[in-house]
This record gives sequence, C-alpha cells and structure tokens, in this order.
Amino acid sequence: MIQSINPANNQLIKTYQEISDNDLSLILKNMQSAFENWKTCSFNYRASLMKAAAEILRSKREEYSQLMTLEMGKPIVQSRAEIDKCAWVCEYYAENAEKFLLDELIQTDASKSFVTFQPLGVVLAVMPWNFPFWQVFRFAAPTLMAGNVGLLKHASNVSGCSLAIEEIFSEAGFPDFVFKSTILSSSRVKDLIANPIIQAVSLTGSVPAGKSVASTAGFNIKKTVLELGGSDPYVVLEDADLSEAVHTCVASRLINGGQSCIAAKRFIVVEKVYDKFVEMYVDYMKQKKMGDPIDESNDIGPQASVKLRDELHDQVLRSSNSGAKLLLGGFIPDLPGAYYPPTVLADVTPGMPAFDEELFGPVAAIVKAVDETDAINLANKSVFGLGAAVFTKDTAKGEKIAREKLNAGTCFVNQFVRSDPRLPFGGIKESGYGRELSIFGIREFVNIKTVVVK
Repeated sequence: MIQSINPANNQLIKTYQEISDNDLSLILKNMQSAFENWKTCSFNYRASLMKAAAEILRSKREEYSQLMTLEMGKPIVQSRAEIDKCAWVCEYYAENAEKFLLDELIQTDASKSFVTFQPLGVVLAVMPWNFPFWQVFRFAAPTLMAGNVGLLKHASNVSGCSLAIEEIFSEAGFPDFVFKSTILSSSRVKDLIANPIIQAVSLTGSVPAGKSVASTAGFNIKKTVLELGGSDPYVVLEDADLSEAVHTCVASRLINGGQSCIAAKRFIVVEKVYDKFVEMYVDYMKQKKMGDPIDESNDIGPQASVKLRDELHDQVLRSSNSGAKLLLGGFIPDLPGAYYPPTVLADVTPGMPAFDEELFGPVAAIVKAVDETDAINLANKSVFGLGAAVFTKDTAKGEKIAREKLNAGTCFVNQFVRSDPRLPFGGIKESGYGRELSIFGIREFVNIKTVVVK
C-alpha cells in the first residue's frame, strides 16, 4: 500500500493500492497498441487535444492547486502559478511541435537526402514530488506531440496528483492508453525499464535515482534524459545592485520552500560587499513567513516530509559544527508537520555540507570570495551543474561570465534561474544530461532518421 501524507500536519490523506504485475503488463501491451495508432495521427489533431488539456488545467486551476498543496506543502499561490505554467507548455507544443519536427533537407550527392523525426513508442517518466504537475507536463506535452505515448511513475507521496493528470488527458479527449499513470513503488522501476515495450526513460530526481535509472537503461540500451540535483551558485560581484541582488537571491532560495533543483543554493559574494550583502540578506529573510501553505499570506509551507526536514536539519548542524556561522533559523519548530524555518549560514567554505551537498530546503549558504576570479572558481567547485547566476551592473561582463565561465546548463544575469518552455533546460556533471523544453526537448525522444534517395 502507498500512502499520501499531508506534510502540514502529518495526517493521512489517502491510501493507494499498488498495481499488480499482471495489470501493469496489460497496461504496457495496451499502450503499445495505442502507439501504433497515435503515431499516425496528424499534428493538428494532437494539437487540438493538447489545447483542450490546457483549457482543463485553467478551468480546474483551484482544484488542482489545492490538491498539490495538500499533498506536498507548496504555498497555494505557487501551486496556482504551477498550473498556469502547465497550461502554457501544453499550448506551446501544440503550436510549435509540427514546426520543430519538420523534415530537414540536406544537400548531398544523392538526388534527395533528408532527416526525418519519428516517434519511438512508449516512454516512461519517473517524476518527483516537488513540482508534481509541472515536471510531468513538461515531459508529456512534447513527448505526446511527437507521437509517443507516455507512462508516468510519479513519486508515491503525490499519487493524487498523478491520477489527476491522467484524468486531464482523458477528459481532453486523448485516446485510451496514450497517457497512463501507474501507482507502484520505486523498487519496481528497474524491472519496468527492462520491459521491452519501454523504449526510453525520462527521470527528474536525485543523483542516486539517476544513477540507478541510467545504469538499468544503459544495460538495456535505452535512451534516457536525466534532470538531477543542483547546488546552484549565485555570484554577486562588487558592482552589483545589492538591493536587487538580495531580493532576487532570497526569492530564488525560498521557491517551493527551497525544494527546487534550480533554487539558488550557494551565494558567492566578493569580500568588498560581503558583509553588507549578509546583513541585507538576513534582514530580508527575517521578513518571510512560514506557516499553513493554504494561507496566502505565508511565504513558505512545510517541507515535503518529516524525514526530508530532519535530513536538512542534519546538514545545517554538520555545517555549523564545521565552522559555518548560523545567523538565522536552524532549528526544528515546535509545530505539527514538517516545518523548517528560513535559515542562513554564513562563512560557508568547501568541505562543509552546505557547500558540497544539495540543501533541499529554505537554507541559504553564503560564501566569501576574494575577488571575481575566486568567486567564479568557487561557483564551479561543485559536482553539480544545473543552473547559475551572476549579479553585476556591467551586463556585458555578466553575459561573458555566464557564457564562458560558469559551468552549468542554464545561466542567468541579474535574474534567478527558471525554466521556460521556449528555452532548453538541463544540466551537466551530476546534474544530469539531455535537455527538456524548446526544440531540443521534443527531439530527445524521437528517432532522428536519415533517408537517402538515389
């Protein structure tokens, strides 16, 4: 049995029956049959259904937002924004998929040669709890529009969201078994990947989960896209607008209660403005309210579970014991639920958990750099490479640093890192490989086929 627990009060929401092996096998066979028909459907037909899904998301925005907040503790205002973004990505691929997958003529010695993009079949998505709708729709919209069919294995604590997403596609008119949610434990994912019907896998999750999925998929020679953890560095140079930088950095650190792979994690500040930045950062963090995520006045809700909250607290304690200065928060409040307050650690250095590990919660690690060169070196001193940002009034210099010097898949200047359907998204190093979104995302799960005619 799989349980969904409300992290705001630790109360049981619902218990779900895990799918049997026989039922799962039947679903896979039906999905294979559905693919044979779906791949022949026109882009216009697929687009009409995807636009219908967008309309359902908007019409039931409050219902889905409440469900999301109930299951994983996201502040309700952010849940609503997530639903809006899901509708956007559906419309984006409905409007652009055909253009992205047009045949590309290439001049050769043959009378005709071209590249065509053909769907693969059943694609498995192993998705996390932190953005329970967005992570799925940013996979599903391009995957289905390309002519594939999608099987979702969602995180167990958001099983209600998983089933709701299947209902959205069904209500929008997608044929049966073009998109299916399945309730099963993570221990069964390995066998699922090995099933010959599964053609490819997309995973968003932890580094250990990514390594496990990549290993199994690799053994079975199946394509994977992995979006894993991050310890995003935000470099603050001495000419930065400190007020703007502080407000942006705090906003990014507290998105989704700090439970985001691309949330700001390490703030690397040159020493000439370090003390002022720390003072302003702590003052602004103090203004952020923690509490019931349904209450729109609260900035952060609980962490997704007591277990995850306690692991975060352990990282804070180990960092403090290693010499980091605890300037704010850093305690487990006497409240029901999985709450953890906005926390600031200063004088963080390499070797501390707050520098080396991903802090998945509302904990800021502030690092002092000697100068710009040292700041960039510290930013890149990480096993992760998902996102990064730099703050400077010299935007030309900021662009050069973002383009040439920061080692990450996505780099921003004077803004916090975020995903956008129009731009490719993904990481390097232990943050994963492959890209989602934009033209690059829809081409991940297709056969890029060369055709040559004499």
